[in-house]
Parts: sequence; structure tokens; C-alpha cells
Amino acid sequence: QVQLVESGGGLVQAGGSLRVSCAASGLTFSRWHMGWFRQAPGKEREFVAAINWDEISTYYADSVKGRFTISRDNAKNTVYLQMSSLKPEDTAVYYCAAAPIWTTWPPLKGTNFASWGQGTQVTVSS
Repeated sequence: QVQLVESGGGLVQAGGSLRVSCAASGLTFSRWHMGWFRQAPGKEREFVAAINWDEISTYYADSVKGRFTISRDNAKNTVYLQMSSLKPEDTAVYYCAAAPIWTTWPPLKGTNFASWGQGTQVTVSS
């Protein structure tokens, strides 16, 4: 049974930084692309970032490019999202997700991902 468990969310002031993590179990982690999505109240879920299975390629939404960094540690079955220069509009529940290795790169749609975590709240105060 695949499990993705996010952690590290919280409250941060605008301009600050935060790192969220996602620990994976029940899958061969290195055979999956990993991604982060977010959903703000009253808005649709949106793609944030993705990293391919072998850590070589990354892809970012324009709204976070240059501010967020996705990384993974295949030895620890964990994917990270380092967020810097945070803005109030970054406030959302952040979800990690896993896409099979054969998924066309970059996997930008939620339907590309087979497994999801429960989410972690990130709140940026102005």
C-alpha cells in the first residue's frame, strides 16, 4: 500500500522560507516521478513542481519559479519542497504526489499522478 506523508507546513511571514517534506512508503521510490501541488481555499488544485525519478530534471510552475526548489533523496524515499521569498498568495494546502516512471515528462496534470498524500497547510502572513 502506497503512503505519502507530508510534513513541515506551518505559519510563516511574507518573505520567509519554509521546507515541506514528503516521506514515501510502499513503492519503489526511485521508479516514480514526484510532484507537489497546492490548493488554496475556493481555488482549484494547481501544479507547483515536479522532479523526475533520477533527480536530473525538475519543472516548476511560473508562479514559483526562482523561489521554490524541489529535490529528492532516493535513499530516504523523501521528496522536499524548499520555499523561499514566500508570498501571501502561496497560502494553500500542499500535496505531494507520485507519478509512474512511464508518465510523459513533465507530469503537469493531477491525472498524471497515481498516489497522493493527505496534504500539509502552509500559511503566509502579510
